[in-house]
Amino acid sequence: MSRIARTAPAGIALALAVTLSACGSSGGDVAAGEKQTLTVWAMGAEGEKLADVAEVYEKAHPNITVKVTPIGWDVAHQKLVSAAAAGTLPDVAQMGGSYLGEFAELGVLEPVDTEVFDKKDFFPAGWEQGEVDGTAYGVPWYVDTRVLYYRTDLAEKAGVTRAPANWKELQDLAGAYQKKAGTKWGLSIQPSGMDTVQNFYSFLYSAGGEIVNDRGEAVIDSPQAVKALKEYGSYFDKGLSNKSVQPGYDVVKDFGNGRVPMFFGGPWHVTLLNEGQPQIKGKWAIANVPADASSTSMAGGSSLVVSKDSEHKAAATEFIQYLTDTKGQADWYERTKDLPANTSAWESGVLADDADLQIFKKQMDTAKSSPSLANWTEITDKVDQAIAKVTQGKASAEDALKTAQSEIEDLVKQ
Repeated sequence: MSRIARTAPAGIALALAVTLSACGSSGGDVAAGEKQTLTVWAMGAEGEKLADVAEVYEKAHPNITVKVTPIGWDVAHQKLVSAAAAGTLPDVAQMGGSYLGEFAELGVLEPVDTEVFDKKDFFPAGWEQGEVDGTAYGVPWYVDTRVLYYRTDLAEKAGVTRAPANWKELQDLAGAYQKKAGTKWGLSIQPSGMDTVQNFYSFLYSAGGEIVNDRGEAVIDSPQAVKALKEYGSYFDKGLSNKSVQPGYDVVKDFGNGRVPMFFGGPWHVTLLNEGQPQIKGKWAIANVPADASSTSMAGGSSLVVSKDSEHKAAATEFIQYLTDTKGQADWYERTKDLPANTSAWESGVLADDADLQIFKKQMDTAKSSPSLANWTEITDKVDQAIAKVTQGKASAEDALKTAQSEIEDLVKQ
């Protein structure tokens, strides 16, 4: 367990090592039909909404009490690590893709029962987020991806009447916004700081690049990755994007006032714009990520996992089934606007009829998930640093990625 020390304080890592060596699956699993309490941890807004779903579930399953504990994302990782060390993980927990590799490696998660859950029912990228070394530990709960948001009214003013379909058209439109529509910037993309890579993914993946390939090899200095970073950096070289964006910057306001006419955003931005910027209703649209070799965006979202030491695995499995089948996924979308991970939920109702939602679905069909590695945050931090060197004019794309490649090679060997 060489990675524990990098993801948990030393005391917790030691305690966890002792706990894992002393116990495993309890073997005393309570039958699903027996009276029992199921403990569930869910993060952020999902934790609040899931309690409402649990009440509905309990009415249909009077033998089951579902105790949902909302956990803030800011403390979620620490709480999960501490619970794993103490052997007190909940029966069911929500986990993002960046957590799964770590906790699967620690041996505290129950593999997904593939007799119950079929990967073909879910977006490929959603299922892959829950896989570690070919074994599924998480059932996809919801997904998200990034698409292009753009001001249609300002595009028309700039003489453009359709969404950019490729990199050249994207950069041409960014320039036209500035020159002909008078916007301050052409495209909002992050220049530096934590998780800059999330803006870069649309360029990297569309060019055919990766950070770590499916064989676990660092490949961030590939020709495709270099091409992507050169393209990304060119927006800053040409003054099309802002080099000095403050931490926590929210693009919604500047999109509303016209300073920023384009950005890459997730499904939640639809609600933020409709509710926060009503003055531009009908003056913006979304489109799939402009293509290079392909139109490929990042895949995000969360999975649901079962603790290996849970005594309620049967009930936990049934509850996860309820949350991830067609009806449960459609209901969850209505409550949260989280995009369903189960593709059958998209075949009827508003999910099938809404043109904007279908753009997200098309993007998810080709979206790429990050590898489930325990130290993925450390790895992407090296890419963040490389991007910042390029956007600030301190290094070429080749040199910045050569340094990142060397650093990431050391990390993937650990």
